Amino acid sequence: MIKICIAEDQQLLRGALISIMELEEDLHIVGEAADGAEAWTLIEKEKPDVCILDIEMPHLSGLEVAAKIRNHNFPCKIMIMTTFARAGYLQEAMDLHIDAYVLKDEPIQYVIGAVRKIMQGERVISQDLAATLFMNEKNPLNEREINVLKLVKDGYTTNEISKKLFLTKGTIRNYLSLSIQKLEVETRQQAVQKAVEKGWI
Repeated sequence: MIKICIAEDQQLLRGALISIMELEEDLHIVGEAADGAEAWTLIEKEKPDVCILDIEMPHLSGLEVAAKIRNHNFPCKIMIMTTFARAGYLQEAMDLHIDAYVLKDEPIQYVIGAVRKIMQGERVISQDLAATLFMNEKNPLNEREINVLKLVKDGYTTNEISKKLFLTKGTIRNYLSLSIQKLEVETRQQAVQKAVEKGWI
């Protein structure tokens, strides 16, 4: 019996996945979560064989949950399910040695088949993502620039960011200027938009 935890913030999709998977004799859903923090609590408690994680969830993203699983050396297999074919997300998933990266518009039988394959040690990636993987662009931003852009995305001003990161306003402006140059855009808002689209922040 394969024990599965599902973390997906869309209740309808989560419910459909659970209902169909529970019909399979070899699959058993041991927990469901609507956000990343809830998912992590479940994973610690239930020690599932497979975690199916949405990427964009409240509190912790699917990739952040995956990183925690890896950092704690939990042996469970990880499947990312997403609507996003962004190169940055895919590269981060590959760096975390994710076992499966599956698009949400795949047929349910493909998803069930992927669960069984990863339990046998295979890696599964949706076919539509193959081109994205080969055309992958490297993130030009460093860790500090990423952190600053994330705070801009969350609506913080330069003054607020400088207090939050314990850096001068001039230093924050320098990081933003470098980010704008590297991303070949004209404003901080465009820099945030492009970084989000690429899956870099």
